[in-house]
Amino acid sequence: MQTQAGNDHRGISAQRHDLDGARDWMAAICGPHGLEVQSPQQLQFQHSGNVLRSMATTVGYVEYGTDVTIVVRDEAPLNCYSVSLPLVGQQELTVQGQRLLSDQDKGLILSPLDSQALTIAGDCRKIIVAIPRPALRQVLEGLLQRPLDVPLVFQPDMDAATGDQAGWWRMVKFLLGELERTGHLFGSPFMASDLEHLLLKGLLLSQPHNYSAELANILSPAYPHYLLRARQYIHDNAREDLCLEDIEREAGVTRFKLFEAFKRYFGLSPMAYLKKYRLEAVRRELLADQSERNISTIAMSWGFTHLGRFSSDYKKLFDEMPSQTLSRVARR
Repeated sequence: MQTQAGNDHRGISAQRHDLDGARDWMAAICGPHGLEVQSPQQLQFQHSGNVLRSMATTVGYVEYGTDVTIVVRDEAPLNCYSVSLPLVGQQELTVQGQRLLSDQDKGLILSPLDSQALTIAGDCRKIIVAIPRPALRQVLEGLLQRPLDVPLVFQPDMDAATGDQAGWWRMVKFLLGELERTGHLFGSPFMASDLEHLLLKGLLLSQPHNYSAELANILSPAYPHYLLRARQYIHDNAREDLCLEDIEREAGVTRFKLFEAFKRYFGLSPMAYLKKYRLEAVRRELLADQSERNISTIAMSWGFTHLGRFSSDYKKLFDEMPSQTLSRVARR
């Protein structure tokens, strides 16, 4: 084990070639589980990461080097919520009669009290975020301002390609990158606790769970009626050649008031909001489309006429080119 002194996080790493050693290392992080390996002699387990000391969340990377299956029984539940996303390769979760495939575009959450089996391909290297049960409960109770009635259970499959869940994964990747640089800023006690709380709050607000509806009722802002009209107009007409005057006219308020509301509630100007909505729509089609249409056709159908600028904006938002998204879909 390696330790980084002077920071409010602890660097850890392990390499194991024996089944018991790999299982025991991850059990210390996630809780009791079974580890089944068809070819134990090929096991090349590696884990590296950081333990954030405020609430003991562990963020890092894991790989096994051969096909393995992790089995969790309800009589010996996990002591954490295990959130993972492959960087390469695939994994598959079997839980409550469902089989859920996970790759670079789809993460998984193992909730502690479920019986489940997670099969990880030998070529899979993934990000893993292990959040202790008391930590998430504490943060959720703080948001709800009351004790929980029943344990927190997440929807197990997690979108990593679009929407708020993808934003959460970008935040995790950013944090991992900064922690790997061993800088003092993100390890400072003045920063680390806030960052860990931000990570946990982001997961609770972005990923559906059995308290999502109550949380939404408490936290949702009361949008002005003219802002709702403008947003709905953008969604309904995003494929059309919209201009700011069209949105302003639909909202029925001055341009200044419209800009002020968009900035306050969405953090974007009206036209920037429109562009982001279109980019996310293109990405959804690229990920789901089984037709012969190419990237240019899809982009132009959503109002992008300058394809070079479209590709640049796409990469800035999703950290990959449209062609990279499409090639992953083709490989899958």
